[in-house]
Amino acid sequence: MERVKCPNCGRRTSWEDNPFRPFCSEKCKLADLSKWLNEEYTVIVEESSLEEDEANPGA
Repeated sequence: MERVKCPNCGRRTSWEDNPFRPFCSEKCKLADLSKWLNEEYTVIVEESSLEEDEANPGA
């Protein structure tokens, strides 16, 4: 059985039978969601990608 490290708390957890994967628990899953909602995480977007999307809104 493969065990992976929870990206939130670092605890080792089973991959195959874990409904919260890649997190170890619902608590860690919700903690990660909270960080996204509070804008603690960001995604870097290149300016050229934004300009292309604006030029081709239906694409």
